[in-house]
Amino acid sequence: MTENPGPVLRLESVRKTYGSGSGATVVLRDVDLEVPQHTVTVLIGASGSGKSTLLRCSNLLEEIDDGAIFLDGEEITDPRTDPDAVRRRIGVVFQAYNLFPHMSVLDNITLAPRRVHRTERREAEERARDLLDRLGLAGKAGEYPDRLSGGQQQRVAIARALANRPRLLLLDEVTAALDPELVGEVLGVVRDLKEEGMTMVIATHEMGFAREVADQVCFLENGVILERGTSAEVFGAPAHERTRRFLRRIVEAGRL
Repeated sequence: MTENPGPVLRLESVRKTYGSGSGATVVLRDVDLEVPQHTVTVLIGASGSGKSTLLRCSNLLEEIDDGAIFLDGEEITDPRTDPDAVRRRIGVVFQAYNLFPHMSVLDNITLAPRRVHRTERREAEERARDLLDRLGLAGKAGEYPDRLSGGQQQRVAIARALANRPRLLLLDEVTAALDPELVGEVLGVVRDLKEEGMTMVIATHEMGFAREVADQVCFLENGVILERGTSAEVFGAPAHERTRRFLRRIVEAGRL
């Protein structure tokens, strides 16, 4: 597919509500967002601010209540859109690795290319082995997930997301379930992907990492993007008092 010169992902006035009536909870409130190609957008904010829901809506795992979402200029929230076709163009990695425990690492990575994309097994396995080599897992193709550390499992999950050559990669708190000593190896993979030009949207509580890799930082609170800007702008000179308050708490907790 020829790359669209416009943003890879665009959200226009996206609204998402859980529940109905007096018990309804608005999780995203008229969110506008553009993610240019070959850039990293990082979503920061407290738990419950809407970061994960924004990612799930972007991959059509959640239906939006209002607004529109575009992938390479095509409205993917149009009811006539095939969600599976959209998801084949977007890779997603969650904090829970979601690997199939009864399948080897190689089979976990090649399952979607073979079953969904009808890629020949030999080609799919070559791609998988190349990815494993890049991610420092060259000797793990025949292992099963329960034989791997958390950091290794998360890197396998990233390899699986990359196996279909996605246009966009969504990462949702991918280090949250890891022991501190394993966080660095996963973040190193994300740094490498940035260097290679992968377009990514990342929700994270790792503020030092966010400051390092982000081309665009969005601070969310109560489903609203209260502030956005470059890493230097948001972390160095935040304009909004609520952003400053959030970052102060992060500094006091020793996480920035």
